[in-house]
Amino acid sequence: MKFVDEAPITVQAGNGGKGCLSFRREKFVAKGGPDGGDGGDGGSVFLVADESLNTLVDYRYQPNYQAQNGEAGRGRNCTGAKGEHLELKVPVGTTAIDVDTGETLGDLLEHGEKLMVAQGGWHGLGNTRFKSSTNRAPRQTTPGSEGERRNLKLELKVLADVGMLGLPNAGKSTFIRAVSAAKPKVANYPFTTLVPNLGVVKVQKYRSFVIADIPGLIEGAAEGAGLGVRFLKHLTRCRVLLHLVDLAPFDGSDPAQNALAIEHELEAFSPTLAGRERWLVLNKTDLVPADELEERCQSVVNALGWQGPVFRVAAIRGEGTDVLTGQLMDYLEERKELEERDGSLYEAELESQRQMQREARERIEELRETQRAKRKAAKESGEDDEDWDDDDYDVDVEYRP
Repeated sequence: MKFVDEAPITVQAGNGGKGCLSFRREKFVAKGGPDGGDGGDGGSVFLVADESLNTLVDYRYQPNYQAQNGEAGRGRNCTGAKGEHLELKVPVGTTAIDVDTGETLGDLLEHGEKLMVAQGGWHGLGNTRFKSSTNRAPRQTTPGSEGERRNLKLELKVLADVGMLGLPNAGKSTFIRAVSAAKPKVANYPFTTLVPNLGVVKVQKYRSFVIADIPGLIEGAAEGAGLGVRFLKHLTRCRVLLHLVDLAPFDGSDPAQNALAIEHELEAFSPTLAGRERWLVLNKTDLVPADELEERCQSVVNALGWQGPVFRVAAIRGEGTDVLTGQLMDYLEERKELEERDGSLYEAELESQRQMQREARERIEELRETQRAKRKAAKESGEDDEDWDDDDYDVDVEYRP
């Protein structure tokens, strides 16, 4: 199974059935009059959120979908059958965007939620509809209207309360393994994580939140280096971000400079996302000599000019993770309570998410245009193009309670 978080599709709603032109003709019934029935409505196309799905891979290989047409009306005032609606199952967290207009049609955020993306055509009228005292034998009918056709882009953004970002090998996957039952791959080489991993963090009975780990960023990611910034869009729905910093990088690099590099990439990708609530998590404290720990931690804080919460953890041992997850749970519950009391805060949150998603789409499209230009230039010059292809990887999202 491949992980696909974007897929272009074309949907065509069914056409409405045409009205029937008919007159009653029976033995011993003189001048029976018009009896042409109406046509049936065309079927509409709906997207339906299904929590059992975690990828849009099926739509990558089958991009065209059409609902059933309505049947034409018949004599004896028989109405044509309605076309059946077409329901397309998509993962929870999918956004539907009209490619031609740029309009966001809606988000599917809960299991079973439906979204109409193409309206079926309306039925045509039979000649019975046009009879009157002055028009005893009408020959007028109307054809059914055409069903709506849309070119859509489906975008999947994982639903998580907390998102993690950092360099490759900063310990994000180790952290999510320590605080949840998710088991993403962990190895001592860059880009072990290729797609987002989700884990459910259970703080106490009936108190839990979802945390997301995305592939690591490197310097130049905003320009397409490494895996680029494609997966940063999955953080646009998170209420708080954890910036994990490796205090003991295996390559001997400076943790403070590494942290600054991530800050710059985030700002280049989306200024709104960069202004999101973020907490600094200094990881791998167990690998730093005790006499150097305070100095190394302070250097990172000073380099970033950090004013927010700071935590020190050793994720592989689970040290410091309970305090962090407990405070995250308190923060999320407080935010939810405030938004429930004040509807304007909730609307502001939604608008902020929409703005981040708009910025993400624009930035990702800019990168793709740049990559296409590079591939075209390489092809014209006869050189092999080894640029990363943003197709899928043969892996799944880990989502475990």
